Amino acid sequence: ARVPPQRLMQLAWPMYLFGLVLLVLVMLADQDIADEEVELVREISTEWRDDEFAFEEYLRPAIEEARQAIEHDHVEEFLDSIDGRISSRVLRSALFSAAREVAGVDDEVSPEEGSLLSQVAVRFV
Repeated sequence: ARVPPQRLMQLAWPMYLFGLVLLVLVMLADQDIADEEVELVREISTEWRDDEFAFEEYLRPAIEEARQAIEHDHVEEFLDSIDGRISSRVLRSALFSAAREVAGVDDEVSPEEGSLLSQVAVRFV
């Protein structure tokens, strides 16, 4: 069953799924979703998730939530919400590196991606 996007941040998802949401936010920062970014996020998330996780099932609602946060200028609150749900030090540390990888997958970090990476670093490093 598909998760309605507006409920995504209210769910009791495992921590690593909120990690996926964070990477999707980075992916959307420049308003462009490149195939390389999606594939990298898929690859990175395989290290965190279990076999029951269906990437596509969570990707669409995560994209919608991130897009809403960007469009309504609620990125900071969105990051705070993700921050509050990820308690694993290992995952927190891995998230900043993963976010940097996603932002740079196209060999160029846009100003929007750079600004978001700074906000991620403050919270997760």
